[in-house]
Amino acid sequence: MIEKKGRIMDEQEIARIAAETALEFYKKEQERQYKLKRDRRLRNTKLLLRNYRKFKIHCAENIQELEELKDPDSFEYLDTDELAIEAIIKNKERTAAMVRYIDQMIEIYRILSEKSKPEDLRRFKVMYDLYIADEGKTVEELSECHKIEKRSVYRDVNKACEALSSLLFGVDGMRSIS
Repeated sequence: MIEKKGRIMDEQEIARIAAETALEFYKKEQERQYKLKRDRRLRNTKLLLRNYRKFKIHCAENIQELEELKDPDSFEYLDTDELAIEAIIKNKERTAAMVRYIDQMIEIYRILSEKSKPEDLRRFKVMYDLYIADEGKTVEELSECHKIEKRSVYRDVNKACEALSSLLFGVDGMRSIS
């Protein structure tokens, strides 16, 4: 038995308090890990979008490059390792597959946005014009175009990225309801 603040606690009460404290700590740690995972997916979505145009250019150039890389005679003058060339080929094929997947998810997001509230469609358009469109617009141009504040442009991009994350990453990309 232990005396605490003028009262005596038995071993069962001590064990109960310790278990409650441990459980509370465990729940907080789980929430922290979930938030980190969610934040990482949101960051990854924004990173994919920021580099989307570069990926598209890379993929457009891939077709001819892949044919050249797959032709064993094209590198006979070089002392190259077949594994290195195979790794380059695989990298280019994965990039092309990733871009096709992103394109599909963006199209699904566009369709969902068109069937939803007007602000959802605006969010899609803001995100699309900022990251995807061939001639991207600046935040200032988007603010003028949609007649919203610059801060609203950033909020729209964040909301659009959250929605797109859930499409790109499935259930793991969804934001918890807090």
